[in-house]
Amino acid sequence: MTEKPSISWSEAFKKSPGPNSFKDSIILFIKGLCMGTADIIPGVSGGTIALITGIYADLLLAIKSANTEFLKYLLKLDFKGALSVIHIRFLVSLLSGIGIAIISLAHLMNYLLKNHPVPTWALFLGLISASILVIGKQIQHWPGEGGFSFIAGAFSGFFIVGMIPVSTPEALWFIFLSGMIAICAMILPGISGAFLLLILGKYEFVTGALKNLLDFTNLSIIFAFLCGCLVGITGFSRILSWLLEKYHNATIAFLTGLMFGSMRKIWPWKETLETQIIRGKIHVLTEKNILPAQLDETFFIALLLVAVGFLLVIFLEKKSNRNTPSANV
Repeated sequence: MTEKPSISWSEAFKKSPGPNSFKDSIILFIKGLCMGTADIIPGVSGGTIALITGIYADLLLAIKSANTEFLKYLLKLDFKGALSVIHIRFLVSLLSGIGIAIISLAHLMNYLLKNHPVPTWALFLGLISASILVIGKQIQHWPGEGGFSFIAGAFSGFFIVGMIPVSTPEALWFIFLSGMIAICAMILPGISGAFLLLILGKYEFVTGALKNLLDFTNLSIIFAFLCGCLVGITGFSRILSWLLEKYHNATIAFLTGLMFGSMRKIWPWKETLETQIIRGKIHVLTEKNILPAQLDETFFIALLLVAVGFLLVIFLEKKSNRNTPSANV
């Protein structure tokens, strides 16, 4: 039997689906920056950014490329073959942007949300509002499946973001489960993985473990969480991809409704009703949306930022229609 000729590393890399030019790679990297920024914000999802910038389907395909064929190559230590199967060029460009954004902007976003919450949430309100309009244009059959799916998504999003964080087990099996749930939410428009971790009572627990990875207990916590993320994203991405392929209109309508319902969390003006101290930090348990107390400088700055966020999404959508890098699948 004649053996297959071995391919070079460069050939394997080129065979992997992804951006076709350096310009496309930079555009995809910038979209990754936007996704990473969204992922660190409670109530905002990187999946929303992926959807409005036109890379959502490609993202799901890239995740799905870590399939049985890829694993077979890895088990045979055929790394060139594995590289040619997985969408490495797409993932490197996108994940680089996501990683850099999370690392560099986490402190800034934390500062803005704590010290300037109304203007910051106002910007997000503009972003999400425009996103709903942009994606909603794709929905068909509003009197039928489109409208029904949108309403179902809206009610789901409204309910989820209104849930109260609870106390849950700290066993590794539950950390694994939390990773599965959180990572799935991160690729769903409108639902934040960080927010679901807070609901599950594991946000402080997991992020606290990151502070000292030299401790074996902390290391086992992070390992269990990452394993859950890996299982969750590889499985859930296939479900989402199948739904988009078989029931595209209903799925898009549901995801758009999910974003609409989650706007309950985005409204800038709130009144805190109940708080709880968890691990030395104050967490809001319940709050209600209110109208602005007065038409002051903060109010007009917020209105301006709503407009900026809205126009930014419209601009990104128009650019995406011309420049979206494809996974070439």
